[in-house]
Amino acid sequence: MKIGIIIAMDKEFRRISELLGNLKVETDGNWTFTTGSLGESEIVLHKCGIGKVNAAIGASELIRRYSPQLIISTGCAGGGQTSMEVKDVVVSTELTYHDVYCGEAMGKTVYGQVQGMPARFKSPAELVEKAMSLNGEVTARIHSGLFVTGDWFVDSREKMRSIVSLFPEAVAVDMESAAIAQTCHVFGVDFISFRVISDIPLKDNKASQYHNFWDTIADNSFETTRRFLEKITEGAC
Repeated sequence: MKIGIIIAMDKEFRRISELLGNLKVETDGNWTFTTGSLGESEIVLHKCGIGKVNAAIGASELIRRYSPQLIISTGCAGGGQTSMEVKDVVVSTELTYHDVYCGEAMGKTVYGQVQGMPARFKSPAELVEKAMSLNGEVTARIHSGLFVTGDWFVDSREKMRSIVSLFPEAVAVDMESAAIAQTCHVFGVDFISFRVISDIPLKDNKASQYHNFWDTIADNSFETTRRFLEKITEGAC
């Protein structure tokens, strides 16, 4: 099985690349991809940069060049529920945008939906089940549910309240996942987002949890990501 993994930032990329064997860097102009292996699967790792456009372009190029059967977005995200804690893990069941509105004149679109696209992009149920089966096997708590994506670093309670007023069931907020999901939908590639909670905006102040996450506890937090990648590659061909 060939799996593409898309990551936004250098500090996330370093931690994920350390999980892979047989690393090889492939560069073509401005594009850099890192290939490697995990179990029986071939992995293609790409650092796309922050935000929806970077994520969609990166996903498109990875699909065009390597034809993966599955793309995973991983790294960190903000937690959508006050019951969550930093270092918990979230896995997408469905994804949408918190900053897209096409207007009533566009027909039956809903908030978060791009006209002509599904209201929500779905992740394969069998992959969600594999992620949730890690509860009890790892120290982190794992939650599944709706991811909401937008070009906004949510560093205030006020902004997060405005998002959850529209999407009260959201378990995660980030800047890339739904854009990658939309790209995968267009190309017919399975997609799932699996992220470590770095902060809970509704309980935070000016992203202090986020900065503390990278300063003190990020290294250990990506152990759950490693276990998820191992689980989905078990027996893959």
